[in-house]
Amino acid sequence: MNKSTADKPSRPPWRCRYPESELRLPWLSMLLDAYAIIDKGIAHAIEKEIKKHKSPLACKNNCDSCCRTHTDIPVYPHEMTGIYWFAAEEMDHNVRTLLRQRILTPPTDASCLFLINASCSIHPVRPAACRQFNVFNRPCAEGEDPFFTRRKDVLTPIPQYTDKAFYAVLPFYGITTEPEKLNAIKSKIIHTQAKNLKSLKWFNMLKAMDNFDNR
Repeated sequence: MNKSTADKPSRPPWRCRYPESELRLPWLSMLLDAYAIIDKGIAHAIEKEIKKHKSPLACKNNCDSCCRTHTDIPVYPHEMTGIYWFAAEEMDHNVRTLLRQRILTPPTDASCLFLINASCSIHPVRPAACRQFNVFNRPCAEGEDPFFTRRKDVLTPIPQYTDKAFYAVLPFYGITTEPEKLNAIKSKIIHTQAKNLKSLKWFNMLKAMDNFDNR
C-alpha cells in the first residue's frame, strides 16, 4: 500500500462523498463522517428492535408524515452550515427554485421548509434528528406525532453512536484537544447550540445561493 493510500481515512461505503467540496471545506468531511456514524447506529438500532420485538419498521419511501407534522426539529450550527452549502452548491436547479419560493413565502402549515414535492430536498445532509426518527408497527396517522401518541413505537437511538457522531464534529466548534472533546461529550454542551429548524429564518440561504451563482 502506498503512502497516499495509507494516509486516506477509512470511510464506510454508505457515506456520502463530495471530494472537491471536502478538499475546499474541511468541516464538510466532519459533517459527512458524523452522518455516516448516525446512519450506522440507526441501522443497528433498527435491526436490534426488529429482532427483539418482531416489530416491523413502518417508515417507508415516499412517507413524509414526520416532515409535515413535527413542530420541533433540533438542528445544530454544523448541520445548518451543511444545509446552506448543499442548497447553494449541490441541489438540483429546479428544486432550488422551489426552495427559493418557500423561503420567500414560508408554508403556512407545519410542514418543513425543505419538504418539496413530498420529498426531503436536503436528504443527504438532513439533520441527525430526522435521520434518527423511525417508527415501528404501523404508519403514522394523519397529523400524528407518534413520539407523543405511542412512544414505545418510536426508535430510541443507541447513545454510543450519537456521542461518536458529535465527537466527530467538535473541531467545528473549536474543541480540538482530547480532554476538551471528552469533557464536551460528557457535559453534552454541544446540545445547548441546537435550534428549532422550523423556527429559524432561512433568508440568508438566498444570499449563499446568489454568491455561489455569481462566482
